[in-house]
Amino acid sequence: MGNLKGRDFLTVNDFSRDELADILHFALQLKTERKNGKNQPLLAGKTLGMIFRKASTRTRVSFEVGMYQLGGTALFLSAQDLQIGRGEPVKDTARVLSRYLDGIMIRTYEHEEVEELAAYAEIPVINGLTDLLHPCQAMADLLTVLEHKGKLEGLKLAYVGDGNNMAHSLLLACSKMGMHVAIASPAGYEPRREIVRAAQENAAAYGTEVLITTEISQAVKAADVLYTDVWASMGQEAERMARIRVFKPYQINREVMQLAAKDAIVMHCLPAHRGEEITDDIMEGPQSVIFDQAENRLHAQKAILAKVM
Repeated sequence: MGNLKGRDFLTVNDFSRDELADILHFALQLKTERKNGKNQPLLAGKTLGMIFRKASTRTRVSFEVGMYQLGGTALFLSAQDLQIGRGEPVKDTARVLSRYLDGIMIRTYEHEEVEELAAYAEIPVINGLTDLLHPCQAMADLLTVLEHKGKLEGLKLAYVGDGNNMAHSLLLACSKMGMHVAIASPAGYEPRREIVRAAQENAAAYGTEVLITTEISQAVKAADVLYTDVWASMGQEAERMARIRVFKPYQINREVMQLAAKDAIVMHCLPAHRGEEITDDIMEGPQSVIFDQAENRLHAQKAILAKVM
């Protein structure tokens, strides 16, 4: 299973380009085997604990099904049901769960909480989402581009919208895997500087370009992949109406599609607010690979689980 056993999966930037490529090609292999009805008992007898502080559709179902398909068991652990939700220190929870489980997946708000969990756990910790990063989604996204375009290197991905955890993970993942990446966000909503700096370092190493702009036309020009996300993430519901006004020009629609490459594919990590960040006709159109992308959460995460556990 390679040399990733026991490693945490907190950010794609903790892994080399070759390691990420290895995970992606293994995901493709697992996907093909599954479609051909092959049994995959790679994690037989192993148990993944899944801690949720944030609600989820794709993360919960894909990890739970993924563990089942690999012959293991997944436990849904709501923060309300754990002592961690009543003030038990993260470091105590980490050490106790390490005695029962073979891996932990956590979906939460503060990235520091995941880092602390990983620091004290004696088993692999997988970041299922934080306010800073969403690395498993980024791996599913790379897998989807690879399937539809046949390669990653030299392609351009344009992300339009909030400089959020998804923008951060795409910046790191694309720049590391040899893709040019452009982010178009309104002023004041750009990605965090330290993430942009890390992406620029990747880009310098792999000969790619990183562009951060407020101009949507500049970002999407000749892009092979167009990507968007909701304008108000979980925890930002109070700002929703204000954000809709600010982000209105940052919609993926027919006019924007005409600026991209003719054969551009359209992606969205879901859930989508149709008519806001993306129009219904584009989401349902022939260039949309959004539901292939959603499926690939399962296959990418199975590869990560099998490699680290």
